[in-house]
Amino acid sequence: MDYAAVKLVHQGAVTLSIGGFALRGAASLAGAGWVRGRLAKTLPHIVDTVLLGSALWLAWMLRLSPTATPWLMAKIIGLVVYVALGVLALRPGRPPAQRALYGLAALTVVGWIVSVALSKNAWGFLAPLVGQGG
Repeated sequence: MDYAAVKLVHQGAVTLSIGGFALRGAASLAGAGWVRGRLAKTLPHIVDTVLLGSALWLAWMLRLSPTATPWLMAKIIGLVVYVALGVLALRPGRPPAQRALYGLAALTVVGWIVSVALSKNAWGFLAPLVGQGG
């Protein structure tokens, strides 16, 4: 598979992953029962596996190393923060307002990750705030 195809798979998985998270979060806050079903618990893992696999494939194709590519390291760190916030947002038992706050924080972080990917700047949309260009 060529670079353009792998990139398209990756971008599609990003869209499905973020959209799926937002949909599950909103539905969970609304009390929808389907979010506790098998499909809602399995499909995100499949999408995220494709997402991670395509990311690794792209990095390999481009010969990128997180230790030598600051924007890639920033994305990886951001991903860890996004996953942690996402788990807190979707975990039942927490007050809805708290879950909503974690969900909004997770979406903000993933928006920053996308901005890092698009700009190839480790600061992403924060770059103008820290004087690192834009």
